[in-house]
Amino acid sequence: MVLSFFKKGESPLDRIAHETVLMLGDARHSFDLASTAVLAGADASAVGADIRATDERINAAEQRLRSDLVVHIAVHGGGDIGVVMGYTLLLKKIERIGDQAKNILDLAEDGISLAGAPDAEEFIARRQRISQMYVDAADILVSLDRSEAAKFIAASHEANHECEAKIHEYMHSNEPGHWAVPRAVLHRYWKRIVANLGGIVTSAIEPIQHVDYLDGGKIDITDD
Repeated sequence: MVLSFFKKGESPLDRIAHETVLMLGDARHSFDLASTAVLAGADASAVGADIRATDERINAAEQRLRSDLVVHIAVHGGGDIGVVMGYTLLLKKIERIGDQAKNILDLAEDGISLAGAPDAEEFIARRQRISQMYVDAADILVSLDRSEAAKFIAASHEANHECEAKIHEYMHSNEPGHWAVPRAVLHRYWKRIVANLGGIVTSAIEPIQHVDYLDGGKIDITDD
């Protein structure tokens, strides 16, 4: 179990574990704000500063925690190298998720709004599911419940496939480009988010060599 130190109350890595969960909460905050701007017509200029400030906080936390992990190895030796490598990958995935929130915000700032659209409820429902996945992923990082992790990873794969199917649907739609393209792009960002959320949970429970791969390494997962 790569991140088993989450359950070691006396571990010097406890603070890093706690801050990682906070980073995931920040990423969810930005995701919800950016999605609201696109789906509910919220003023992009009103939420943009918050989203960018949150992204800067996530980036700063990633850099600081990566430095702390290097110091940990320097002080305590290579016994935790697998944990440190897994953690470095996990932090990068959270940072990538934050970037996707900025991409969603870009859509809103370009004037894209699905508020009141006939298919808006479908988008809202999927947004709510993804938002809950942030919460579920954070809970698993704390509990390291392998059963819940397996369910989450399966759900992330399902959500990933759903987003991919919608992308193909919009690519082949007879609707005009100004209708189909924003919907396809939004699902592309969502696809990346759920893939990274799945990767975060995998990083917490699996050996480093298995992260981002399925079926014993036969299938790689695209999340960037």
